[in-house]
Amino acid sequence: MAMDIEIRYFAAARAAAGISVERVNPASLSMILKEVTANNAQLAHVIEQCSILVDSVAVNDMDMPVHAGSFIDVLPRFAGG
Repeated sequence: MAMDIEIRYFAAARAAAGISVERVNPASLSMILKEVTANNAQLAHVIEQCSILVDSVAVNDMDMPVHAGSFIDVLPRFAGG
């Protein structure tokens, strides 16, 4: 199966991931995040504090399925106004 979900990391998440974008296979959001943080404790710590958007919509249900063609944005807290 082709990897066809794009994860976009911003600010501190980008720094922790060491990349700005990666592609993963469709799965539940929790499984996707578990996969991308499996070998990166720093990214796992940052993601715990981030807002997660799927197709530009904030998500609270980590068990939701993420389908092919979707985008996941990992947005750390931002300071300032």
